[in-house]
Amino acid sequence: MVRAKQILKDIFGYDSFRPLQEEIIQNVLSMKDSLVIMPTGGGKSLCYQIPALIFEGLTIVISPLISLMKDQVEQLRQLGIKTALLNSSLSSEEYQFNFQSVKSKTAKLLYLAPESLLKDEILNLLKSVNLDCITVDEAHCISEWGHDFRKEYRQLGNFRRNFPSAVCIGLTATATPRVQDDIMKNLNMVQPKKFIASFNRENLFLQVSPKRDSFQQTVDFLNEHKNQSGIIYCFSRKQVDDLHEDLSYLGFSTKPYHAGMSDEDRNKNQDLFIKDEVQIIIATIAFGMGINKSNVRFVLHHDLPKNIESYYQEIGRSGRDGLRSDCLLLFSYSDISKINYFIEQKEDEKERLVAKTHLETMVKYAESEICRRYPLINYFGESYHNDFCGMCDNCLAEEKEMADITVPAQKFLSAVKRTGEKFGANYIIDLLLGEESDRIFHNGHHNLSVYGIGKEFDKKQWQILTHQFVRKEILVRDLEVGSLKLTPKSSDVLFNKCKVRGIIKEAKPSTKRMKLPAGSEENYDHELYELLRKKRKSIADDKGIPPFVIFSDKTLVQMSAAYPQTENELLGISGIGINKLETYGSIFLTLIKSYCTRKNIKTKFSSNLTTGTSKQKLKNNSGKRYIVIGEEFNKGKSLDKLAEEYNVKPQTIISHLTRYVTEGNKVRSEGIKEKISIPEDKYQAVFSSFKEEGTTTLSNIFEKFNKEISYVDLHLLRIIYLNENILS
Repeated sequence: MVRAKQILKDIFGYDSFRPLQEEIIQNVLSMKDSLVIMPTGGGKSLCYQIPALIFEGLTIVISPLISLMKDQVEQLRQLGIKTALLNSSLSSEEYQFNFQSVKSKTAKLLYLAPESLLKDEILNLLKSVNLDCITVDEAHCISEWGHDFRKEYRQLGNFRRNFPSAVCIGLTATATPRVQDDIMKNLNMVQPKKFIASFNRENLFLQVSPKRDSFQQTVDFLNEHKNQSGIIYCFSRKQVDDLHEDLSYLGFSTKPYHAGMSDEDRNKNQDLFIKDEVQIIIATIAFGMGINKSNVRFVLHHDLPKNIESYYQEIGRSGRDGLRSDCLLLFSYSDISKINYFIEQKEDEKERLVAKTHLETMVKYAESEICRRYPLINYFGESYHNDFCGMCDNCLAEEKEMADITVPAQKFLSAVKRTGEKFGANYIIDLLLGEESDRIFHNGHHNLSVYGIGKEFDKKQWQILTHQFVRKEILVRDLEVGSLKLTPKSSDVLFNKCKVRGIIKEAKPSTKRMKLPAGSEENYDHELYELLRKKRKSIADDKGIPPFVIFSDKTLVQMSAAYPQTENELLGISGIGINKLETYGSIFLTLIKSYCTRKNIKTKFSSNLTTGTSKQKLKNNSGKRYIVIGEEFNKGKSLDKLAEEYNVKPQTIISHLTRYVTEGNKVRSEGIKEKISIPEDKYQAVFSSFKEEGTTTLSNIFEKFNKEISYVDLHLLRIIYLNENILS
């Protein structure tokens, strides 16, 4: 565990483990099977990634989505971890390169889809190496009682029998106790230990609003989240396409995603979203499982999800960086009928029963008047008894003006009774309002005594009242057909003078936002944050990777709150390890220092943001490496020789020498000039550009010379320039 903690800081940039991570890693390193139930953004990945770097052999990660695998592999490579990926998305050259990296035992982690395990080529490859750990991500997919059962996952138990000495770890964000037992059984786990983290995502604001004018409600919500990344979930493909078209017309940055699109178009739109080229993805539930994007600031459910598990996973795709994120569900009873229609298409009676049970639980959550977290978290078997979370609409709703609504209740119940308990809420409301609809006239209900007796309220007020009647159990919905029926309590209201109290005017949720800890959301320099965000985007575009792979929003927020001025301070920021410090540290430090000088701001870096441990690691590891390389280069070793000795690319050695020079040390020019491909008479033009634009970033200079001078040459020329002009 000493080694595990060192890896946590040096590579991943964190000073301490999150709850349960240390215990899980200890269990895995002891070669004991583990089932990990941890919410999205809770830190599941580290539970197998850190052991993978300690094990002598290979760790495989079985994951259901190619997009998730690609993101995680890219993130690990940015951290300097040798990681391979084998799936159908690779070119033949990439596939063979990755295959050989596993065969030669270079790779520490290998990401695979479950279907790949059926291939003899893959099975033989894994048998040829020492397989220490089998990781099954999104493990709920193995259970038919889960919300996302996948038949190909059923083969994993048989696959595991080929590697009896390998430890197995299953991970998921959503699993009821029944699903947990199913996972352990089907993965053939031996005396497994369960680790269940709290399902409470405290940074997510949960809100359910009655669906009135869904398009306008969506526009209003998006206007509250300008320039932020988010996901909108719709029930059908047509809704996705229509909403994308309408919102795009208004100028919102959106792209659609659903199963009716080609793989190429779906992958393209997802990539644009992940790289922050597009702000909003409008999708069916086909989108998002395992999306490894940390800066999603909101999730809007345009329609009712089918079950609590799906809802929890979908809102969990926001706020992975720990910052506040808003989750809005638009709820209408008509959505229930749509979902029921598809449930009825299922041939298996057992499947229909499970689906209807799931739907009923989802509806109860939407109708709940107590803290949203109570029914949500208790559903997963966790005991939650907090009366006030401070981060949901029910907890922050304004004081409701209670009134006597017995007479409106009696009118509504009478209308339900006289129409035979066969109709839904909207039909009954139209009847009470005296609407002249063809359906009412066709049924002859315009002749009933209840026709038109409810004109003292408008349609919106009657909808609010109807929700209350259901919640108070004086009415019940038939989930099969969506009709409203009377309950035993109905008679008390109609005939026994039982009083009903409720609200007529809709209570608006409070706009009060929970104050988050310093440095996490509100208390940071927004102008500096935007500068850092743009720099991150520029670097990401140059590298062809998502911005959050470089630094998360949370990391940028902490930089913008603390104004770090030294590498020691920067290393104390959450998410910055030694590899990222070496790769990006000087770029962001230069930007922060320049901003602070211009604004006359001093560092606000607090000792509680870092530890003596991080400073010592910098001194012992990062500092040692670039200084040793600089000194060895000055003694006569070539760039190629140093790259060979340290088993890195020559570009990495050049980065170390750049840092060595920026720290105030000179290097010999021999061995550098020989590697530059442009004639020496062109050096001065580049040096003049360095003088005008600085040496922090090279992309502008690369463009200035029409991309005719390579980045390698620019890096080498920068070292010479710093050597001759700054240190002379």
